[in-house]
Amino acid sequence: MRLSTLLGNSFAVLLMSAVVAAAATSPAPEQVSGPISHENLSVYFVHGPSKAGPVPLTLQEALAKGAVRVSETGTVNTLTIENFGDEAVFVQAGDVVKGGRQDRTLTVSLLLPPKSGRIPIASFCVEHGRWSPRGAEDAKSFASSASTVPSREMKLAMQAPLPAAPAGESVGLRQQKVWAGVATAQERLAAATGADVRAPASTSSLQLALENKKLAEMRAAYVAALKAAGESRDDIVGYVFAVNGKINSAEVYESNGLFRKMWPKLLDASATEAIANRGDAKAAPPEAKAAHAFLNAPAAAPAKETPLSFGVNRIMRESAEEVMFETAHADGFVHRSYLAK
Repeated sequence: MRLSTLLGNSFAVLLMSAVVAAAATSPAPEQVSGPISHENLSVYFVHGPSKAGPVPLTLQEALAKGAVRVSETGTVNTLTIENFGDEAVFVQAGDVVKGGRQDRTLTVSLLLPPKSGRIPIASFCVEHGRWSPRGAEDAKSFASSASTVPSREMKLAMQAPLPAAPAGESVGLRQQKVWAGVATAQERLAAATGADVRAPASTSSLQLALENKKLAEMRAAYVAALKAAGESRDDIVGYVFAVNGKINSAEVYESNGLFRKMWPKLLDASATEAIANRGDAKAAPPEAKAAHAFLNAPAAAPAKETPLSFGVNRIMRESAEEVMFETAHADGFVHRSYLAK
């Protein structure tokens, strides 16, 4: 079995090669509509052409079909993933996998080809302390990926450039930041919901906190108000969102089909982040032109490209106020993620 390597960020121990200057084309301007708002969450939709051809499975779809296996390796920050099926599978940085010895979040966006073989993939723990089976769950593998990390700060901790750190310490520093982010999210969600969102089965688990009944009820109101708008046109390929009047982040995909598959998971995470920040100062949402500017701000920034497996490259562009990560291959980009600093 071929064992090739994918990394979750350019600081991971699984780095294949040095980061080099990228010759990739700058992201093209997009059309943006909105905002559409519910309480303190506002969404803007990115419109553009869709790539033709089959739409890949999401990680959650593939796990439900038994087409993909995500497995433990005995190391916190390394898992393995294998696509057994005949369809490509899209994995997004921030996807949370539930089970194993600890719930994890994966740190790379990639397109996993059919019959991929087993490959290592970098991860961060989002459940501090457990290192054994939880209830009837399989300690060797992960059964589902229903959530994505609902925190811009945690996403930055996982992926954004860090101040210089001693060699070999950056992964550990990032892990500490992710654990701190989980604790902060739980505290904020408890304050917003009036309920302890920590689950008795594992009080440190981010995934179990996201399944809290009171939180789910509050999140459902946001979803009911906003979900249909993301499914209203076949040229929507991404979205930008703002919380309390401040642009938070954006996700853009190669096709409307892939966006639609990811949209419910993305909206749940955005709603959770908005709920967690309900106590902060609020302002009117910016106009669509501000969201458009947010998408285009990194275009002029220098690009750094990291080769991954299967002809996929990870391209990072950083401006003074945000950082963008692009997953691309010879046929074009698959996914772009934008995070405000």
